[in-house]
Amino acid sequence: MTYPDVLASARSAAGGERQVLEASLDLQRAVVRRKAAGLSATQARRSFVPSATTIAGLLKHLAIVENIWFEQVLAQQPAPLPDPDGTFAVGADESVEELIAAYDAACARSREIAAKFELDHLVPQAQLGQVSLRWIYAHMIEETARHAGHADILRELTDGATGLLG
Repeated sequence: MTYPDVLASARSAAGGERQVLEASLDLQRAVVRRKAAGLSATQARRSFVPSATTIAGLLKHLAIVENIWFEQVLAQQPAPLPDPDGTFAVGADESVEELIAAYDAACARSREIAAKFELDHLVPQAQLGQVSLRWIYAHMIEETARHAGHADILRELTDGATGLLG
């Protein structure tokens, strides 16, 4: 899925639990992607807050978070955890298009991995003990939605675009 319809979750409102969870996460992923689309490198890196939060940084962070929760936790593919302070850091050589492509690839890989497991599938997680795929979906919806809200505000401050489709 290269550019999911941002209204996909509305079409799954009467679907089964898994369909609703997947569509809700894909909606938030699409919002983040849409907020970055069409921005120049300067606009995507512009910081309006004292932290390292930028639209480019949000894309990078969320790609890393997808990897952590789906590849490392759910699929149990060990890898060193990134420095939490560095997950928002964007290199000067990373273009907006590359960041969007990396995020799209991370989301596609997450979908591929999740499709192999039932919602009740449990895996160990260092801080929480056991977590299910259902919990991972709920957490990723929350995480992605929180950052979609950040991206929405940053995009509005950048060029005035607002809302789900802006």
